[in-house]
Amino acid sequence: MSMHRLSGCPSCAEPLEEGDRFCGVCGYAVSAPPPAAAADNPTIPIPPAPPAPPAPAAPPAPAAAAGGYGTPAPGVPHAAAEPAPGWGSAASAAPTLVDDPAAWAVTPAEPEPEPEPEPRQGPAGATYASSGHGNPYGANTPPEGTPWGPAGASADGPEPRHDRPEVDPGTPAEGTPWGTGEAPYENPSQPGGAAGGRTCVACRAGHVDTDGYCEHCGHAQPRERDHLEEELGSVAAVSDRGLRHHRNEDSFAVAATALPGGSAATVAIVCDGVSSASRPDEASAAAAGAANEALLEALPRGAHPQEAMHEAILAAAAAVNALAPQTPGAQNAPACTLVGAVVSGGLLTIGWVGDSRAYWVPDDRAALPRRLTEDDSWAAQMVAAGLMGEAEAYADVRAHAITGWLGADAYDLDPHTATFKPDHPGVVVVCTDGLWNYAESAREMAQVLPADAATRPLHSAQVLVGHALDGGGHDNVTVAIVPFAMQPEQEPGPDAEPGPAAGPE
Repeated sequence: MSMHRLSGCPSCAEPLEEGDRFCGVCGYAVSAPPPAAAADNPTIPIPPAPPAPPAPAAPPAPAAAAGGYGTPAPGVPHAAAEPAPGWGSAASAAPTLVDDPAAWAVTPAEPEPEPEPEPRQGPAGATYASSGHGNPYGANTPPEGTPWGPAGASADGPEPRHDRPEVDPGTPAEGTPWGTGEAPYENPSQPGGAAGGRTCVACRAGHVDTDGYCEHCGHAQPRERDHLEEELGSVAAVSDRGLRHHRNEDSFAVAATALPGGSAATVAIVCDGVSSASRPDEASAAAAGAANEALLEALPRGAHPQEAMHEAILAAAAAVNALAPQTPGAQNAPACTLVGAVVSGGLLTIGWVGDSRAYWVPDDRAALPRRLTEDDSWAAQMVAAGLMGEAEAYADVRAHAITGWLGADAYDLDPHTATFKPDHPGVVVVCTDGLWNYAESAREMAQVLPADAATRPLHSAQVLVGHALDGGGHDNVTVAIVPFAMQPEQEPGPDAEPGPAAGPE
């Protein structure tokens, strides 16, 4: 024994003294026989295979039917089986942990740094990065966290719809990174998902920030209010962002209710946010909602439509005032204009503040149309004062400067209201200046409005918005169409004015 005494530990090379039976550093049993020559043994003992006919070692195992993964036959080590195309020694459809004995083939001679994942060809031609993990989601789906390959590589599911961000059945699960071969596109983040999960619909490369702009190209993303349409019985409205503005600052509300006598009443409210003020989109939405609610509360209890309209405008003004900052002068107070129409009991009631307008267009186009509102604007003041002609005033750069609006910094609020008793059927066009800039006179508006507007109000509103967009779409465009049917049995109200068709504009 002394002739064969070891001078150092066979395991860690620590010097040994005579009589040592164990290494003082690593605890190696120096009295044990020296290890045999290196053999092809696993680092972890592989459990014996279940009793079964021995499988051939040379041929590769067939690929899994579902996902095309290659799996060695039972009892055959991974080292002896040929890997499935593109997946190396990755496990089959069932997930396999790295620590599983079946995931290893031979004992490495010494620890080596893990190589960088390299692209491999997966099922249906999709490119994934190689991974030590199996596929936890089943066939045809790459492991979580692996990049996706080129567009169109997926064998299942429809192609992503980039024109419909809200519906995208072909988009991968949220949080899955995209590969370099595809311009990415993700759905808007779903409730409970991570914020900022959307990808730009324009460049399809940058992420969308919380303000709705792409961090890469700066493109404004579509918002719900960019284009809105609503049809309720005989009344309909359409609102569009236009072609030049980055957001839609208009808003509308349409509704129907019943009067105490059982007859129907139709309501349409259109508001235009003042762009030079802060949060104009919030102002218009608050005003439209408050005015609509006030009318729906007052009309069923028998209030006169003109009185109800006056109170509705005051309620809208209060809603906009509530948006003003607590610190005076901190910023321009939110502001908007308003125009509304109520058709009830054979009467047509109009109310407005600002430069949004209402037009009367008879069903019989041989009769003369008429504008029912007068703008609260610089141009209108010049014309009313006799200082300028209408054409000259509206050609001035100050023409659209409004002199009346809803907002905390407005002058003394003086809502305009008027009630008419039309003597023939027609429709009321309630709109913002984004439309009437392209059809200013009543005759021009009547020429653009389809002849069947009374029976197809939504289609007619779409046509008018399209006319403004074709003309340049320099502003937000919002229009509501309110048909007026004759009710000869109704008597006019005490303060009703002659019908709108009594004379031209």
